[in-house]
Amino acid sequence: MLLDELVLDKDELTEFFVNDLPDCIGCFTCILRDEEKCPHRSITNPIITAIEQADVVIMDTPNYCMGMTGQLKTFFDHMAYRWFSHRPLKEMKHKTGIAISTTAGMGAGAATKQIEKQLFWWGIPKTYRLNATVLAASWNDVKPGIKEKITIKTKKLAIKIRKKHNHVRWGIRHKIVFKMMGGMQKAGFGNPKDEAYWKEQGWI
Repeated sequence: MLLDELVLDKDELTEFFVNDLPDCIGCFTCILRDEEKCPHRSITNPIITAIEQADVVIMDTPNYCMGMTGQLKTFFDHMAYRWFSHRPLKEMKHKTGIAISTTAGMGAGAATKQIEKQLFWWGIPKTYRLNATVLAASWNDVKPGIKEKITIKTKKLAIKIRKKHNHVRWGIRHKIVFKMMGGMQKAGFGNPKDEAYWKEQGWI
């Protein structure tokens, strides 16, 4: 529903599913050596490249057991090297993030909050949370009144995103965390790969 409102004819949309993504094995290769040497890089690279080139990053998940799915968390695990504490991408600071989840009863808000936290640590300055309780197991069983409320909420969000496009910037929280991480790198509390990256970017 959001894509119908947000994506215009001139826009390019790329969609990925992470259901078959292998588990991150915690080898630290991406952090200590090189993200390109991740054993799963050939699978994750198209997704990561699309995110790096996108203006808007939409992450959606069903709500299972009061949170995001394990499959989506697996993808976020593969992105640990892009956190502020390691090698954040400067292009992230002008992107918009959207976290979406629905639930029959409870937990959609918790799921979108988990996604929002991940996008914050990537350096995305603004993430909108679109979550809804539908009181049903399928869209066909959702009551008309609930569908109408979700439709209105989605349309309003699309308008807000378009209005603020190209005008998103880091807020005070992002700036403070970035400065703190820079201080850690400058003091030598990081690893050589990360420290070299921060120096290459001219941040320390």
